[in-house]
Amino acid sequence: MKMETLHDTFDEMDKHLEMDDKPSFYFNELSDRPIFRSYPFYMLADLKMTRQSPKHHPEGNVWNHTMLVLDEAAKVKDQSTDKRAFMWAALLHDIGKPGTTKIRKGRITAYGHDVLGAELSEKFLCEFTNDEAFVTKVVSFVRWHMQILYVVNDLPLADINAMKAQSDIRDIALLGLCDRLGRAGQDRIAEENNIVKFMEKCLS
Repeated sequence: MKMETLHDTFDEMDKHLEMDDKPSFYFNELSDRPIFRSYPFYMLADLKMTRQSPKHHPEGNVWNHTMLVLDEAAKVKDQSTDKRAFMWAALLHDIGKPGTTKIRKGRITAYGHDVLGAELSEKFLCEFTNDEAFVTKVVSFVRWHMQILYVVNDLPLADINAMKAQSDIRDIALLGLCDRLGRAGQDRIAEENNIVKFMEKCLS
């Protein structure tokens, strides 16, 4: 596979993330192409084979969830401080799940997927761009996208100060809302209320 072809695919992805109202149409088609099994795209292809808890993710595997999140993100990308970074983060936010998903006491879990996801997102993007500011922003979004859950529920993994030092909490809140809504049968009002609680705790 020629590197130019890989870069062309990345540029194509970039365009669809920024311009499409429903990016999932393009990405579902792309996922069936042979190139999607090449490095680093196979990091995304692996999402199709990664199971999730039916209780929390009735939509199925991580790829299905990611496509729902992507379409939710496309609706609100203009509200972010950097819509390109925001959309790439929506695509890559769960890239750490294949490497962290395990069955513990009969439950499917993916503890630490945000931390591993940040590392893998950087590796993925650095194959195609030298724009350090862009990569750093995407990585920070991926790293902190689980903080809504941690902060709202006062869990030990909550780290408001570190999150605020590395990213804009409004972007994290927006991505977190898309993440929560990217599941089958979610209550939008309840999820929006959680975002309000998250912002209040971060700003108090």
